[in-house]
Amino acid sequence: MSTNIGGLDRLLRAAVGIVLIALTLSGTIGVWGWLGLVPLVTAVIGWCPAYRLLGMNTCPLKK
Repeated sequence: MSTNIGGLDRLLRAAVGIVLIALTLSGTIGVWGWLGLVPLVTAVIGWCPAYRLLGMNTCPLKK
């Protein structure tokens, strides 16, 4: 399992995940906000299974 998420992508995923979870905890949105755990976890581990299936990679190539 190699990293396939770049820096900006990880930052955006983490932000979206945190916002969704915060909105759920504040009662603004329902339980669907817990789906924010998915982008948050993928940002933390740096690997996205959907990117793997689609053959995408936003991580800069290492030489």
